[in-house]
Amino acid sequence: MKTKEAIYTYCLRIADSNLILGQRLAEWCSRGPILEEDLAMTNISLDLFGQAETLYEYAASIKGNNATADSLAFLRVEREYCNRLIVEQPNGDFAFTMVRELLFSSFQKNLYEALYKSNDEMFKGFAGKAVKEAKYHLRHSSEWVIRLGQGTEESHRRTQWAIDELWRYTADMFEMNEVDEELISMGIAPDLKEIQKLWIKSVMSVTAEAGLTIPETPHVIKGGNDGIHTEHLGHILCELQYLQRAHPGASW
Repeated sequence: MKTKEAIYTYCLRIADSNLILGQRLAEWCSRGPILEEDLAMTNISLDLFGQAETLYEYAASIKGNNATADSLAFLRVEREYCNRLIVEQPNGDFAFTMVRELLFSSFQKNLYEALYKSNDEMFKGFAGKAVKEAKYHLRHSSEWVIRLGQGTEESHRRTQWAIDELWRYTADMFEMNEVDEELISMGIAPDLKEIQKLWIKSVMSVTAEAGLTIPETPHVIKGGNDGIHTEHLGHILCELQYLQRAHPGASW
């Protein structure tokens, strides 16, 4: 695989995950449990959209053929998205959303810290800014998971259930293929096996403080890198892409 092709795919992998999770969190707008949380989740959503746009623009510059950040975000079909499966899972209740955010933001924070050492100047610059946002996302979700885990019997039960449900999707975050092999060899992308070690340490620290148990999940669900998704992604794209498909070429 050529390096430029690998960089293009790698950009989409991160950008797609941010776009879809940003859309999921935007669904909480005006529905947060308290006003402060309504604003916090909306701001995290905007952070993710901003990160996605930066990477879509880089990917578009590599692709050429009049590709734009908008066309990559809104005009691809479901099987062309390579986001991590965990981000497309429905919000559920507040505990479910916070656990999903904990699991993914811990992954993001460690990935961005490693990308800051990349030989690709664009990835390095992107990671230097994005890691600050990811650290806030991780701190925010960690505090809530601990609060819910240590709270009432009901909040503890819901938070534990969320971990049990979402854990099956976590292995998908660390799947690698020829794209990773090419970029690792060029010093552009990190080895996700190393990221996984840091991630599990971070997550276990939070769950232990919250009094929650990491499940043993024999049934692991993967496929994000290959465009194989759960049934939820299609529903998200219907809403996300409606304006562009109803009004082709629309712009502000």
